[in-house]
Amino acid sequence: MCGTRLEQRQRTGSMRPVCPNCDHTVYFDPKVAVVVLIVKDDHILLVKRANDPRQGYWTLPGGFMDAGEDPRAAASREVWEETRLNVTIDRLLDVFYTPDDGGLADIVIAYAASVNGGAPQAADDAEAVGWFGRNDLPPLAFLPTETMVRAWAAGEF
Repeated sequence: MCGTRLEQRQRTGSMRPVCPNCDHTVYFDPKVAVVVLIVKDDHILLVKRANDPRQGYWTLPGGFMDAGEDPRAAASREVWEETRLNVTIDRLLDVFYTPDDGGLADIVIAYAASVNGGAPQAADDAEAVGWFGRNDLPPLAFLPTETMVRAWAAGEF
């Protein structure tokens, strides 16, 4: 805040960057993302990643929440941005802590949703969009997608 070089000091239970001049403490906030599980006619909707990390692998539609955005609104927005489908968020499925997953999110919120309009087409950072059956799943990226797709394939959803 004042331009003085920060030092590591014990603050609120952890070592944190603190200014020795003005006593400002820096707190690093986690990156939060949402993913959406959409099932239709016993097929699951996945998007192929157009960018790194894990370019070319498939994931549930999703992405980062914006500051001040409701998680359900972020989930609907991300589905629209990547697939051009309108969805209704039906329920919360799980919350994942994923700082070592290879992705860029620390926390991922997973929802189930149903399609209420639009036609699937790849958009934004999706290279392709596809519906997949339990026996024809493509290579998957990231723990939340792998976990949710495995649970769906096992009949848990």
